[in-house]
Amino acid sequence: MPTPSLQQLLAPTGRLRASINVGNPILAGRDASGAPAGVSIDLARALAHKLGLELDLVVWETAADSVKAVEAGQADFGFFAIDPKRAEHIAFTPPYVLIEGSYLVKQDSPLQRNEEVDRPGHRVTVGQGSAYDLYLSRTLAHATIERAPSSPAVVAHFLAQGHEVAAGVRQQIEAEAARVGGLRLLPGHFMLIRQALGLLRSRGEAAAQALADFIEQAKADGTVAQALARHGIEGASVAPADAG
Repeated sequence: MPTPSLQQLLAPTGRLRASINVGNPILAGRDASGAPAGVSIDLARALAHKLGLELDLVVWETAADSVKAVEAGQADFGFFAIDPKRAEHIAFTPPYVLIEGSYLVKQDSPLQRNEEVDRPGHRVTVGQGSAYDLYLSRTLAHATIERAPSSPAVVAHFLAQGHEVAAGVRQQIEAEAARVGGLRLLPGHFMLIRQALGLLRSRGEAAAQALADFIEQAKADGTVAQALARHGIEGASVAPADAG
């Protein structure tokens, strides 16, 4: 039975507010009616049920806006890729899902391997404020980062601007490549994205631990795996227990 103190820790307004990014199709999108649906929504509902609270979904089109909503106190927690820059203000749970970040190039591109991307003159298109933007901004020493307005807009922006490489969630850019034609993915992945729940560090250690306990239980009892299966998600895997 949820305690009033735990409810107050995670939902001080009396309603649990979840920040949802519908720009990552692995985790969330919109159904035929336009309502948000997906793995992160299922997990948010499971947490609200566990706490005995009503759930409010605060929906955004980009990861950056979803993070900002939690930082600004517009939501109690959100579903984000773990990143050290975000961790300055956000306390993350252990990851619940692992997702590949991949590179996309034109069919006739000379690029064949991930290691060839970081060279002078290569422009890499990313979704502004996404996990890939944050990661590649830290790790690319020679290639140039070019930012599309959102992750779903990456391939269109990449093509319109004539850039050399696009980067994003493997399944998302793979689907776009199949739809557009004349594109291919480089083998493997350039990063393994660890998706987690996060809340403001200022909420305190007890609140962060409560979220961590929830997500570990959701991995252990099959809740995460069932959500991935329910929404037909392929290419993402349940993170191991206590994965850091």
